[in-house]
Amino acid sequence: MNKGEDFTGVTVSYLCHDGKGHYLFNKRSVNCRDEHGRWDNGGGGLEFGDGVIQTLKKEIAEEYCVDVLEYEFLGYREAHRENKGKKTHWISLDFRVLVDREKVRNGEPHKFDELGWFSLDKLPSPMHSMFQAILDQYRDKL
Repeated sequence: MNKGEDFTGVTVSYLCHDGKGHYLFNKRSVNCRDEHGRWDNGGGGLEFGDGVIQTLKKEIAEEYCVDVLEYEFLGYREAHRENKGKKTHWISLDFRVLVDREKVRNGEPHKFDELGWFSLDKLPSPMHSMFQAILDQYRDKL
């Protein structure tokens, strides 16, 4: 059985920032499940037995080779999409996370073609299909 397809999956999503108005995004490679070539804010599925904050810190360390300095829980979203013609349903626990920009590295070059820092008024294109929902829901908190 597959998370998000056969049952509702839970993901921990994050918007990493440098404290100066810039946010970290990754460009998804062809090795990602979907949305190849699109810029994404980052996240990872919650595994059975793992805590939410443990997952947040683990995923950021794996993807960006950096520690979480501070985090703020923004809220949750329901994400309904389609992947290869199959409906998916995820609950996303969303965080805003401060990291040290100078220490960020691409820890998963097989998944990310590149990393980039952007202000919310000058985002790269194309963005992940769910990012507009993040902006709509949390802009006042970002």
